[in-house]
Amino acid sequence: MTETKDRSNFKKILKNSTVAGLAVAMMVGAVPLVVLNAYAEPVTVTAPQVPSFSDVVAAVQPAVVSVRVQSNIQNTSNDESNFSFNFGGRDFNDLPDDHPLKRFFKEFGGPGGPGGPNEEARPPRGPKGHGRHEGRLRPTSQGSGFFISEDGYIVTNNHVVDEGAAFTIVMNDGKELDAKLVGKDSRTDLALLKIENPKQKFTYVKFADDEKSRVGDWVVAVGNPFGLGGTVTAGIISARGRDIGSGPYDDYLQIDAAVNRGNSGGPDFNLSGEVVGINTAIFSPSGGNVGIAFAIPASVAKDVIEKLKDGGTVERGWLGVQIQPVTDDIADSLGLSEASGALVVSPQAGSPGEKAGIKQGDVVTAVNGEPVKDPRDLARRIAAFAPDTTVDVALWREGKATEVKVKLGELPTEQASATEGTEEDAAPAPAVEQELANLGLSVRPSEDGKGLAIVDVDPDSDAADKGMKAGETITSVNNQEVSSVADVQKVVDQAKKDGRTRALFQVQSESGSRFVALPINQG
Repeated sequence: MTETKDRSNFKKILKNSTVAGLAVAMMVGAVPLVVLNAYAEPVTVTAPQVPSFSDVVAAVQPAVVSVRVQSNIQNTSNDESNFSFNFGGRDFNDLPDDHPLKRFFKEFGGPGGPGGPNEEARPPRGPKGHGRHEGRLRPTSQGSGFFISEDGYIVTNNHVVDEGAAFTIVMNDGKELDAKLVGKDSRTDLALLKIENPKQKFTYVKFADDEKSRVGDWVVAVGNPFGLGGTVTAGIISARGRDIGSGPYDDYLQIDAAVNRGNSGGPDFNLSGEVVGINTAIFSPSGGNVGIAFAIPASVAKDVIEKLKDGGTVERGWLGVQIQPVTDDIADSLGLSEASGALVVSPQAGSPGEKAGIKQGDVVTAVNGEPVKDPRDLARRIAAFAPDTTVDVALWREGKATEVKVKLGELPTEQASATEGTEEDAAPAPAVEQELANLGLSVRPSEDGKGLAIVDVDPDSDAADKGMKAGETITSVNNQEVSSVADVQKVVDQAKKDGRTRALFQVQSESGSRFVALPINQG
């Protein structure tokens, strides 16, 4: 009776107690009692899944290639007199034949050695499929590219292929193919290659619609960084419309996908496998990736590549005026309601703009009815037209809106852009120095009688803040030529009567001409 009661009590203890991490064995009568270990369940978390890029990569990777470039390296002269060696006052030829230095040079290109002055000249040999070239072909650069057609057209950067003489395309599977240069465009840093004698159809990709690309969208960069072909990185579009100072057509996408040297010319894909941009530059203090890369937008690339494919060159419209941004101060001095458009510093002699009647001090506000935001916007709009196209250019002139028709010319090969003009020297000549009241400027008439040479600038003045310096010349105020302090004062007084708070000074320096708006309501 007592044994039965003890067994019942022990069962109650086990039922009401938790024993963790212990093994208990007891004998109750003749039956052993065992308590097993208790363990916690493994941690599991249910969380939103980040989209995988594997499907995109699998689809587009065969279309992305590595681009290897070789350039001509001119052979050195075979004239032995060009080789000079002095050892202890003796010439190379004075050394004994068994001298270690003489043996070294014979083996590695010195006089009497392979390729040295005493060896019979041999014609240089180019790589297979490229024939013979002047000089020797040496690897000079490598980058990335991608197919845009099944018959072998490849897009890359101009700076990757520039000055190249032979081009090798390395496909994702390691296969190497020869390519030729179809055309290149330095202003947008784009180039087009073509596989020579293609014997297969290639996987290719297409350009995306820029209007659908937004800041914050995912991008997948595929390329050949540091020669490591087939590398994939991912990020987002960080910004649009970036100007990095590389030219008048800067309109880059900024992305934060890891881009390094060798990625140049490589594509950035959206999640639909379309090319949204072409990598062209990185911002990096160290030379490596810091999360700021710049890509040529698909819309720019598509237009340029089509022109290269058709004729190997890109023809752009040319207006021929030097322009600068319209700041708030300049807009106020000209009576504009907002700071937009492009201020004409000067039309170039004989240019389409000059022939159409565009004058210095005009503000280009629209082209064919489309508003112009700034000088870069104007440069891109004009460049998008073919030469000989007639366009309507809206202007703001002397406080009124007007319009002229311009038959565009062709941007000259060496013409930098619509934003660059001719330089003129403006040297001050000895004359009586005078003060421009309340402007912080000391001036005197220029040597040729056109304008006022700046002799001194008050460092605490607005003129100094706007970058005006001694040695520069004031050529006009509010688009009226001035040659004396009295001329300036007359224009300023009239501006005050018109309710203006600033006057627009045209300043000539060694680097060109520009407009500066200065306050005139002081004192």
